[in-house]
Amino acid sequence: MNNTINDERAAFYQRIDKHNLMPLWEQLHNLVPRQPAGACQPALWSYKTLRPFLTESGDLISAEEAVRRVLVLENPALRGTASITSSLYAGLQMILPGEVAPSHRHSQSALRFVIEGRGAYTAVDGERATMEPGDFIITPSWTWHDHGNPPQLEGGEPVIWLDGLDIPIVRFFDAGFAENYEKPVQPISRPEGNSLARYGMNLLPVRHQATSHTSPIFSYPYARTREALETLLRHEEIDECDGVKLRYVNPATGGWPMPTIATFMQVLPRQFSGKTSRSTDATVYSVVEGRGTVWIADQRFDYEPRDTFVVPSWASLRFENQEECVLFSFSDRPVQQALGILRESR
Repeated sequence: MNNTINDERAAFYQRIDKHNLMPLWEQLHNLVPRQPAGACQPALWSYKTLRPFLTESGDLISAEEAVRRVLVLENPALRGTASITSSLYAGLQMILPGEVAPSHRHSQSALRFVIEGRGAYTAVDGERATMEPGDFIITPSWTWHDHGNPPQLEGGEPVIWLDGLDIPIVRFFDAGFAENYEKPVQPISRPEGNSLARYGMNLLPVRHQATSHTSPIFSYPYARTREALETLLRHEEIDECDGVKLRYVNPATGGWPMPTIATFMQVLPRQFSGKTSRSTDATVYSVVEGRGTVWIADQRFDYEPRDTFVVPSWASLRFENQEECVLFSFSDRPVQQALGILRESR
């Protein structure tokens, strides 16, 4: 191509730029790549490294003043966006004995995965759930929710959990709203365990009609999940990539607990050397039990309990471990399935 043509094109691009136009042919391969080429990078956050910062934050600001005392886990390639993947947010939240994180609601759907401590609660639309390590708890879109850690007779302890929200998805659609409740704590209208009794025992109220895409259960206790994994680990065939992996469900529909976020729990048996898999849903993992190694896009990460790591879209993923490991994870799979763009390679 001669210089005259180059100069003519450059002049043309400059003229149309003033009218908020750009030539597709100059960006087509970036806009429609041959395979995913997102900015998200593999990364691991060591809990041992982060835990002192959480303690320090507790000395610097109260839960009430902060509204939510959270250290956001930002992907190294997405700094400044409060995103761990292009579509998901993650952070570590701490609440100290005697504190309340005041009640509010927002368009964004949220999950809580309890990492450390006992005695705190989450309240969602009039019902509380006591938090235990390994519990998965959801806050549906536009539901009142607050967190508290009542003072105990023997002092109590900090409670820390992993937050996962669809903030980047809602931000993309410019559909975010939020509202503070008139009081720090919402009134309790149902006893604890009510929603689990109604919907979580392979039973439903006789005239229940599923009118929401969100699960009517908001607390999924780890003890029940762990028992199911252990039974399948002993008696079922082990998947070559995932070990034994289960997905959380909305018991009223069989679908995902939340319309934008999928959640999973898996156990990797002892002496596991997994095969490689790929998926377009970038996934955030929280280590519940055990130590092992994960290979993400040819990068090695050694993990231990309470660590968090992220697998980008279409990055190769492979697990190796000598001891039994349990991993919680979440991704934007429901959105990709609804759009028909989810792709996997195993």
